[in-house]
Amino acid sequence: MNPLVTPNLGLLIWQAITFLIVLFLLSKFAWKPIMAALREREQSIDSALQMAEKAKLEMQSLKADNERLLNEARVERERILKEATETANSLVEGARAKANEEGQRMIENAREAIGHEKQAALTEVKNLAATLSINIAEKLLNRELQDEQAQRALVQSYLQDANLS
Repeated sequence: MNPLVTPNLGLLIWQAITFLIVLFLLSKFAWKPIMAALREREQSIDSALQMAEKAKLEMQSLKADNERLLNEARVERERILKEATETANSLVEGARAKANEEGQRMIENAREAIGHEKQAALTEVKNLAATLSINIAEKLLNRELQDEQAQRALVQSYLQDANLS
């Protein structure tokens, strides 16, 4: 048979001794540092996972806070817009009422001024008519009373009118 398939007893013993020596050396010098490195690696992985979980929780908390702040900002914006609209409407209504009041006051003042001007114009027309009447009467009297006979006739006519009344 082939020596590779069925090993020799001496070869088997030497291989076992070599294996035990390597195992002893590895356990004495390499096993502890390898295990320490593996434990350290495991701890760093656990630490990284814990930090990732903590970061995830913080992100969820920040996201919730962000949503809450956004909702509060929306509510505040709506409130401010509503107040601004109400204020603008009240200002417009106030201005409209004041303009109407001012317009009515101006109309009343204009009516009064027109009434005063009308009265002044009527008075002026009456005075002018009276002055014109007096001037016309004076001119007529001057023309009629230029001679003495006309004067006597005028006095007679006034006397007759006075007796009839």
